[in-house]
Amino acid sequence: QYSPDNVAGADGDIDPTEITFPGCSCLTSSCVVHTCSCLCLGENYNSLCLQPTEKEEEYARPVFECNSMCQCGESCQNRVVQRGLQFRLEVFKTEKKGWGVRTLECIAKGRFVCEYAGEVLGFNEARRRIQAQTSKDSNYIIAVREHLHSGRIMETFVDPTYIGNVGRFLNHSCEPNLFMVPVRVDSMVPKLALFAATDISAGEELSYDYSGRFHNLPITNREQQSLEEDNRLRKPCYCGSRRCASFLPWDSSLFATP
Repeated sequence: QYSPDNVAGADGDIDPTEITFPGCSCLTSSCVVHTCSCLCLGENYNSLCLQPTEKEEEYARPVFECNSMCQCGESCQNRVVQRGLQFRLEVFKTEKKGWGVRTLECIAKGRFVCEYAGEVLGFNEARRRIQAQTSKDSNYIIAVREHLHSGRIMETFVDPTYIGNVGRFLNHSCEPNLFMVPVRVDSMVPKLALFAATDISAGEELSYDYSGRFHNLPITNREQQSLEEDNRLRKPCYCGSRRCASFLPWDSSLFATP
């Protein structure tokens, strides 16, 4: 079932449509940095573009868009992801990777491309679905972990297996042309937004790194040991890039007993 936006999962633990942010009190048609309460919370767009975090930076800053409670106008430049698709995309059959997505027009670096939307699940339901899968099943569940200043880790699980948008057909690449950023609009439940990491030509396949890393940043020794132990469960990667890691990224946390 197609849905352009996130929906509440079968467990009903999280309602992504709930509005909990108060919104800004800006009375202009487009908000300005330093005066808008939304823009002061994190990273800002520059001419509708968002740049990937530099490799030497450990964490990316959050993005908070103006929302339905804000007094600024619909033309506000801090409303990007909520406007949805702006480019023509095509789902096509690849040679080795099943379905994929390519763009039918050029996309400039930093532009929002599409959202990875689906059912927003709680941890227990996400783990139940993962553990019910067989080796032949495709896994669409994505787990996003954000590290807060308090030291707490915020987890978001999105599953577009049954309800989702074009994002579910995006393939992994060890040298991707998209990067994912959690963008918040109405509440702390983020939209998993994908932006162009470079200028993308018409006809080019779109991809992102399933691990959340950008251009395969070095992994720790502990992560490497864990990956080697889990190789028997991992699936081969066919991205064909020079940096190909041979296997798709693997996260065993949903398989472990808490």
